[in-house]
Amino acid sequence: MIKDFQTLSNKMLERQLIPRGIKSQAVLDAMRHVPRHLFVPEDMQDLAYDDSPLPIGSGQTISQPYIVAFMTEQIEPAAGMKVLEIGTGSGYQTAVLAYLGCEVYSIELLEELAEGAKAILTGLNYKNVKIKHGNGYLGWKEEAPFDAIIVTAAPEYVPQKLIEQLRDGGKMIIPVGKSGGVQSLKSIVNKNGQFIEKELFLVRFVPMVNKSV
Repeated sequence: MIKDFQTLSNKMLERQLIPRGIKSQAVLDAMRHVPRHLFVPEDMQDLAYDDSPLPIGSGQTISQPYIVAFMTEQIEPAAGMKVLEIGTGSGYQTAVLAYLGCEVYSIELLEELAEGAKAILTGLNYKNVKIKHGNGYLGWKEEAPFDAIIVTAAPEYVPQKLIEQLRDGGKMIIPVGKSGGVQSLKSIVNKNGQFIEKELFLVRFVPMVNKSV
Protein backbone atom coordinates (compact mmCIF):
# COMPACT_ATOMS: atom_id res chain seq x y z
CA MET A 1 0.00 0.00 0.00
CA ILE A 2 1.33 3.45 -0.90
CA LYS A 3 1.50 5.69 2.14
CA ASP A 4 0.02 9.20 2.17
CA PHE A 5 3.28 10.86 3.09
CA GLN A 6 1.79 14.36 3.26
CA THR A 7 -0.68 13.19 5.89
CA LEU A 8 2.16 11.59 7.84
CA SER A 9 4.14 14.84 7.57
CA ASN A 10 1.18 16.85 8.87
CA LYS A 11 0.80 14.47 11.82
CA MET A 12 4.53 14.82 12.54
CA LEU A 13 4.01 18.55 13.06
CA GLU A 14 0.80 18.17 15.04
CA ARG A 15 2.00 15.38 17.34
CA GLN A 16 5.76 15.90 17.64
CA LEU A 17 6.92 19.39 16.76
CA ILE A 18 4.24 21.87 17.82
CA PRO A 19 3.49 20.20 21.20
CA ARG A 20 7.21 20.28 22.05
CA GLY A 21 7.50 23.99 21.43
CA ILE A 22 8.68 24.47 17.86
CA LYS A 23 7.22 27.92 17.16
CA SER A 24 8.90 29.22 14.00
CA GLN A 25 6.33 29.06 11.21
CA ALA A 26 9.12 29.04 8.64
CA VAL A 27 10.73 25.99 10.26
CA LEU A 28 7.37 24.23 10.56
CA ASP A 29 6.67 24.92 6.88
CA ALA A 30 10.06 23.49 5.92
CA MET A 31 9.48 20.38 8.00
CA ARG A 32 6.04 19.98 6.41
CA HIS A 33 7.23 20.35 2.82
CA VAL A 34 10.65 18.65 2.69
CA PRO A 35 9.91 14.99 1.80
CA ARG A 36 11.66 13.22 4.67
CA HIS A 37 10.77 9.78 3.26
CA LEU A 38 13.12 10.37 0.31
CA PHE A 39 16.07 10.67 2.69
CA VAL A 40 15.74 7.21 4.26
CA PRO A 41 16.18 3.75 2.72
CA GLU A 42 13.19 2.70 0.62
CA ASP A 43 12.30 -0.16 2.94
CA MET A 44 12.03 2.29 5.85
CA GLN A 45 9.97 5.01 4.18
CA ASP A 46 6.83 4.04 6.10
CA LEU A 47 8.70 5.00 9.29
CA ALA A 48 10.18 8.25 7.98
CA TYR A 49 7.85 10.57 9.91
CA ASP A 50 7.94 8.62 13.17
CA ASP A 51 9.36 10.17 16.34
CA SER A 52 12.74 8.49 16.14
CA PRO A 53 16.08 8.48 14.34
CA LEU A 54 16.50 5.92 11.57
CA PRO A 55 19.53 4.13 10.10
CA ILE A 56 20.65 5.39 6.69
CA GLY A 57 23.53 2.96 6.12
CA SER A 58 27.27 3.08 6.82
CA GLY A 59 26.54 3.08 10.55
CA GLN A 60 24.92 6.51 10.37
CA THR A 61 21.44 7.81 11.19
CA ILE A 62 18.95 10.49 10.24
CA SER A 63 18.01 12.44 13.38
CA GLN A 64 14.46 12.34 14.72
CA PRO A 65 12.28 15.12 13.29
CA TYR A 66 12.09 17.11 16.54
CA ILE A 67 15.88 17.36 16.83
CA VAL A 68 16.18 18.56 13.21
CA ALA A 69 13.47 21.17 13.79
CA PHE A 70 14.93 22.30 17.12
CA MET A 71 18.49 22.69 15.83
CA THR A 72 17.21 24.53 12.78
CA GLU A 73 15.06 26.89 14.84
CA GLN A 74 17.98 27.66 17.15
CA ILE A 75 20.02 29.32 14.39
CA GLU A 76 17.07 31.53 13.32
CA PRO A 77 17.45 30.65 9.61
CA ALA A 78 16.78 33.24 6.94
CA ALA A 79 17.16 33.53 3.18
CA GLY A 80 20.76 34.17 2.17
CA MET A 81 22.16 33.05 5.51
CA LYS A 82 25.47 31.20 5.12
CA VAL A 83 25.35 27.93 7.06
CA LEU A 84 28.02 25.27 7.53
CA GLU A 85 26.67 21.80 8.21
CA ILE A 86 29.00 19.12 9.57
CA GLY A 87 27.70 15.64 8.78
CA THR A 88 25.57 15.66 5.63
CA GLY A 89 24.30 12.14 6.19
CA SER A 90 21.42 11.49 3.80
CA GLY A 91 20.97 15.24 3.24
CA TYR A 92 17.72 15.81 5.17
CA GLN A 93 18.96 18.59 7.47
CA THR A 94 20.67 20.08 4.43
CA ALA A 95 17.37 20.10 2.54
CA VAL A 96 15.50 21.76 5.43
CA LEU A 97 18.08 24.56 5.52
CA ALA A 98 18.03 24.90 1.73
CA TYR A 99 14.22 25.07 1.70
CA LEU A 100 14.50 28.02 4.10
CA GLY A 101 16.73 29.83 1.61
CA CYS A 102 20.05 29.37 3.42
CA GLU A 103 23.27 28.97 1.46
CA VAL A 104 24.34 25.58 2.77
CA TYR A 105 27.91 24.26 2.82
CA SER A 106 27.83 20.67 4.01
CA ILE A 107 30.74 18.33 4.77
CA GLU A 108 30.45 14.54 4.95
CA LEU A 109 33.28 12.21 5.95
CA LEU A 110 31.80 9.16 4.19
CA GLU A 111 32.02 9.50 0.42
CA GLU A 112 29.11 7.16 -0.29
CA LEU A 113 26.80 9.26 1.87
CA ALA A 114 28.05 12.52 0.33
CA GLU A 115 27.35 11.22 -3.17
CA GLY A 116 23.96 9.83 -2.19
CA ALA A 117 22.91 13.13 -0.61
CA LYS A 118 24.03 15.06 -3.68
CA ALA A 119 21.87 12.85 -5.88
CA ILE A 120 18.75 13.32 -3.72
CA LEU A 121 19.21 17.08 -3.35
CA THR A 122 19.85 17.50 -7.08
CA GLY A 123 16.73 15.48 -7.83
CA LEU A 124 14.74 17.85 -5.60
CA ASN A 125 16.28 20.83 -7.42
CA TYR A 126 17.98 22.45 -4.44
CA LYS A 127 20.57 24.74 -6.00
CA ASN A 128 21.73 26.61 -2.88
CA VAL A 129 23.74 23.66 -1.56
CA LYS A 130 27.39 22.66 -1.83
CA ILE A 131 28.52 19.29 -0.48
CA LYS A 132 32.05 18.05 -0.14
CA HIS A 133 33.64 14.83 1.04
CA GLY A 134 35.95 15.83 3.87
CA ASN A 135 36.85 15.97 7.55
CA GLY A 136 34.31 18.04 9.44
CA TYR A 137 36.81 18.86 12.19
CA LEU A 138 38.56 21.14 9.69
CA GLY A 139 35.44 23.01 8.62
CA TRP A 140 35.43 24.76 5.24
CA LYS A 141 38.06 27.46 5.54
CA GLU A 142 37.73 28.67 1.94
CA GLU A 143 34.08 29.63 2.52
CA ALA A 144 34.37 30.97 6.09
CA PRO A 145 33.12 32.84 8.02
CA PHE A 146 29.66 31.36 8.49
CA ASP A 147 26.54 32.91 9.97
CA ALA A 148 25.73 29.60 11.65
CA ILE A 149 27.15 26.11 12.06
CA ILE A 150 25.08 22.98 12.67
CA VAL A 151 26.93 19.82 13.68
CA THR A 152 24.99 16.56 13.34
CA ALA A 153 27.51 14.17 14.88
CA ALA A 154 29.08 14.35 18.33
CA PRO A 155 32.75 15.19 18.90
CA GLU A 156 34.24 14.78 22.37
CA TYR A 157 35.29 18.45 22.28
CA VAL A 158 34.33 21.49 20.22
CA PRO A 159 36.70 21.59 17.21
CA GLN A 160 38.80 24.76 17.26
CA LYS A 161 38.62 25.15 13.47
CA LEU A 162 34.84 25.40 13.67
CA ILE A 163 35.06 28.06 16.39
CA GLU A 164 37.42 30.05 14.16
CA GLN A 165 35.01 29.88 11.21
CA LEU A 166 31.98 31.30 13.08
CA ARG A 167 31.43 34.95 12.27
CA ASP A 168 30.90 37.62 14.92
CA GLY A 169 27.28 37.27 16.03
CA GLY A 170 27.03 33.76 14.61
CA LYS A 171 25.77 30.69 16.44
CA MET A 172 26.88 27.05 16.47
CA ILE A 173 24.65 24.16 17.54
CA ILE A 174 26.69 21.09 18.43
CA PRO A 175 26.34 17.88 20.48
CA VAL A 176 29.45 17.28 22.61
CA GLY A 177 30.38 14.18 24.57
CA LYS A 178 31.80 10.69 24.47
CA SER A 179 30.57 8.19 21.90
CA GLY A 180 28.36 5.38 23.05
CA GLY A 181 26.55 7.48 25.64
CA VAL A 182 24.57 10.67 25.96
CA GLN A 183 25.98 14.02 24.94
CA SER A 184 25.14 17.62 25.73
CA LEU A 185 23.59 19.67 22.93
CA LYS A 186 25.19 23.12 23.14
CA SER A 187 24.74 26.50 21.55
CA ILE A 188 27.85 28.62 21.14
CA VAL A 189 27.55 32.29 20.16
CA ASN A 190 30.44 34.44 18.98
CA LYS A 191 30.13 37.83 20.70
CA ASN A 192 33.01 40.03 19.63
CA GLY A 193 35.42 37.12 19.81
CA GLN A 194 34.07 35.85 23.10
CA PHE A 195 32.35 32.49 22.75
CA ILE A 196 29.29 32.19 24.96
CA GLU A 197 28.35 28.58 25.56
CA LYS A 198 24.98 27.30 26.76
CA GLU A 199 23.91 23.74 27.43
CA LEU A 200 20.48 22.95 25.99
CA PHE A 201 19.62 19.32 26.80
CA LEU A 202 20.97 15.78 26.57
CA VAL A 203 21.00 14.00 23.22
CA ARG A 204 22.43 10.89 21.61
CA PHE A 205 24.25 11.30 18.29
CA VAL A 206 26.64 9.11 16.33
CA PRO A 207 30.28 10.05 17.00
CA MET A 208 32.05 12.65 14.89
CA VAL A 209 35.16 11.03 13.46
CA ASN A 210 38.40 12.95 13.01
CA LYS A 211 40.05 11.32 10.00
CA SER A 212 41.77 12.55 6.86
CA VAL A 213 40.13 11.62 3.57
